[in-house]
Amino acid sequence: MSSPLKIVLRKFLIWRYKHIPEKQFIYILSAVIGLLAGLVAVTIKNLVHLIQNLLEGQFIKDLHQAFYFIFPLIGLLLVLIIKRKLIKKKIGHGIPSTLFAISKQKGLMPSHQMWASLILAPLTVGFGGSVGLEGPTVATSAAIGSNTARLFHLNQTTRTLLIGAAAAGAMASIFKAPITAIVFAVEIFSLELTMASMIPLLIASICAVLTSYFFFGNDVLLHFTLQESFSFKDVLFYILLGVISASVSVYFSKIYFRLNTFFRSITNLYKRLIVGGVLLGVIIYFVPPLFGEGYETINNILRGDIDPVLVNNIFHTATDSTWIIITLLIGLVIFKVVATSFTFGAGGVGGIFGPTLFTGSVTGYVFALIINHTNLFVHQLSLTNFAMVGMAGLMAGILHAPLTAIFLIAEITGGYELFVPLMIVSSISYIIAKKYVPHNIYHKQLAERGQLITHDKDKNVLMMLDLDKIIETNFILLYPQMTLREVVTKAVAKSSRNHFPVVDEDNQFLGILTLNDIRSIMFDSKLYDTVTVESLMRSAPDIIYYEKHTTEDILNKFKSSGAWNLVVIKEGKYFGFISKSRLLTAYRQTLINVTSI
Repeated sequence: MSSPLKIVLRKFLIWRYKHIPEKQFIYILSAVIGLLAGLVAVTIKNLVHLIQNLLEGQFIKDLHQAFYFIFPLIGLLLVLIIKRKLIKKKIGHGIPSTLFAISKQKGLMPSHQMWASLILAPLTVGFGGSVGLEGPTVATSAAIGSNTARLFHLNQTTRTLLIGAAAAGAMASIFKAPITAIVFAVEIFSLELTMASMIPLLIASICAVLTSYFFFGNDVLLHFTLQESFSFKDVLFYILLGVISASVSVYFSKIYFRLNTFFRSITNLYKRLIVGGVLLGVIIYFVPPLFGEGYETINNILRGDIDPVLVNNIFHTATDSTWIIITLLIGLVIFKVVATSFTFGAGGVGGIFGPTLFTGSVTGYVFALIINHTNLFVHQLSLTNFAMVGMAGLMAGILHAPLTAIFLIAEITGGYELFVPLMIVSSISYIIAKKYVPHNIYHKQLAERGQLITHDKDKNVLMMLDLDKIIETNFILLYPQMTLREVVTKAVAKSSRNHFPVVDEDNQFLGILTLNDIRSIMFDSKLYDTVTVESLMRSAPDIIYYEKHTTEDILNKFKSSGAWNLVVIKEGKYFGFISKSRLLTAYRQTLINVTSI
């Protein structure tokens, strides 16, 4: 018996099909999702502020330095307990989980993703986890977009579009930068920028920004006032900053990947918590600016006020020496990625966007400070301008999102005065960093598994194919010791197939036997008991390894081998066959589904 809610929904869907065209309905949903994405961003941010205000009570404030060590561990422990006892399901890792849903789950995201990060991300960051909130905000909003599309029975293409709209809405609300939000959705999620997709993205961004203005007024996340415009004399230094940004980006990515691999090798979640939490507590105790997201530090740097950043430094020394200041700032660049990796390794929920901006602002500032202090050049650089452009350089290098970097900083500055240096630094950083780190932090694991969406529609369609639905397993197995009589009576006579896999007793694949191989002797009864499968079988033209090969690899194997059927090996044993015709049929059907809207 249907529930009242289902009855109401069914009636609404019937009414909607009759009165609201598909395109207009998508626009309406985009507005709603943009509003919800804005509310998600506001909620997560306010929860973090609430937790941090509670932790900074008078009693704790007196012992604040000591509590830098214990706070992150408490927050991470709460996160783990909630994961294990309340949610009891896997929590996706921000933007990578969204990309995976688009590429391999047809845009379907689990419903618990709509609220899990609302709890876990504020606990992680509020208690001092050195990660950002952008990733969880985008993932939560994307889950809302996905489940809204599923609720109204929309197709895969529309689902993906609404996920992109939700992501754009989240970014627009966080930074009050609607243009950047659209560029972000296109660049990170590889959406096709057509009129059909641009309007929903635009609507969602506008609604999310209005939501942010309603709750926060004119307050912005990054406070920056442009004091000096771009000068042609600065070009050489911006080129150098691009190279340095690339170097820091490569360092950041490599360290992040290595520490991530290290923590994955620790299978016990509580051991991960202890190792990562204790190390995080130690590093934050000695380097307090690494506590939390770090936007307070970023804003201090953008204002040129670095005294609050360097107070209670690791050496407990006065910061009246410029070289000491430079050394301490370089320490922030070096250790931010370490603190971020420890947070993720211990089970924290957060994003990489905030740490990227943190590292970029410090990199740009310290670069300009070194140039100015050495007095090698008569020309003095704007510390705040270089800090701002440095953020773009690190975004381009770490996230491989140069367009997002350029437009975000341009919108934050309130104009395009820094557009030229932004383009210089972002392009140089991206080109160099991509050479040494081919895939960014969001894409790496998906790329290794061949599940990375790109702007290449053909590759995307191949990647979206469900391999399990293509593999055929209803083949009669042959064994090496079987005689020709057994092949004819037990296999050929009972099967409509013209090829048979040969395996041993452990189901290890040995070879293949086709009707063509036995056609000339199949009716020669004299050979029935003397000829065995072992003498007739032959090697397969090529082999597909289930865990290793992508759909694109499989298509290339068909091309190179000229075969129409290829055997599939799963976990080292025979699993089934894939036929070329079945693969191409599935490709055509998926292409129709993806391109229809």
